[in-house]
Amino acid sequence: MSANSCMIDVNQLRVGLYVHLDLGWMDHPFTMSNFKLNDEEQIQKIKKIGLKTLRYDPLRSDCPPLPELKTKLTIVPNKAGKDSKTELETQAEATVPESDMVAKTAPVVDLKQLRHKQLHHAIDESEKRFVVASDSVKNIQRNIQTSPKACLEQATVLVDGIVECALSEGDIAIHALNGSRSSDAHYQHALNVTVISMILAKSIQMSKEDAQLLGLSAILHDIGKAKISDKILLKKEKLTHTEIAHYQQHSELGAHMIKSIGLSSRMAKIVLQHHEFADGSGYPAGLKTEQTDPLARIIVLANNYDKLCNPMNVADAKTPYEALAFMFAHQRSKFDEHLLKRLIKSLGVYPPGSIVKLSNEQFATVIS
Repeated sequence: MSANSCMIDVNQLRVGLYVHLDLGWMDHPFTMSNFKLNDEEQIQKIKKIGLKTLRYDPLRSDCPPLPELKTKLTIVPNKAGKDSKTELETQAEATVPESDMVAKTAPVVDLKQLRHKQLHHAIDESEKRFVVASDSVKNIQRNIQTSPKACLEQATVLVDGIVECALSEGDIAIHALNGSRSSDAHYQHALNVTVISMILAKSIQMSKEDAQLLGLSAILHDIGKAKISDKILLKKEKLTHTEIAHYQQHSELGAHMIKSIGLSSRMAKIVLQHHEFADGSGYPAGLKTEQTDPLARIIVLANNYDKLCNPMNVADAKTPYEALAFMFAHQRSKFDEHLLKRLIKSLGVYPPGSIVKLSNEQFATVIS
């Protein structure tokens, strides 16, 4: 349990609390496992899960919990004058948790400073985990052909870890994947696409089996680039027609590699279709939405989003907000519209990493 979190009764929930659901990602209906309560509907959904108590984070909440309800046993005389009856009378007593008393007496500015420090520490830790995960992706992609079984096991563990990270601290994870591109940009891209794909999988309540296949396919979606010249892959200038044709072969090469090492035919199909757009303008076959695998459509969306945020030429990079706005305004026909709307809803109006202009004319980075 986090040092900054406190246990409260489910009846103490109110809009503005930042709560932690210590459940598996398929055991609750929310996109993230940790989030701030925005409306009463979310509170009712939590109560329907059956939890009696749960954690909340005072530093990330806008208000304290509701006062705790205590049940008192009282003897109420029978009106007819007969034997007395025992009844339960529920009384709301002002029993404020000690953590809230501390929060009330502490200066507001101190709480804000603590929250800011806590978030930046979480971001730093998440970025370190992403570096380790990126190294795992590199190892998987480099050795999948010679050691497929070991690499598949490593990839499975990695996907499980991504699910836990992305869904328990979604805002922090999204901030980490929107960082600057490293020297291993290719592997970082595969990791970013996997994280976004997992967030979408949770958002549409995908089954565990499909989510696992989606995660593995996302990690390996660009494996065919191992057969493409670095001169083309790392080129920052516009590619020639010949170079474009050569580059676009990576989808088919990747699908062939997936089949050759004995992985599923469906995974090969997903890898083959990860550049097929909904309007038929993609490659290699120019397929439309209804002709593609549903999991491939998710990777198409996640792949395009990360390409906009983290392009090869840093000067062309868009903020997360700009990327979502561009996709919705100018590329909507290229994607499954339902999935695009789910992505926008999952990442929020101003996703972590966005640069926003404040009312005082200063600029700030959204961190949660």
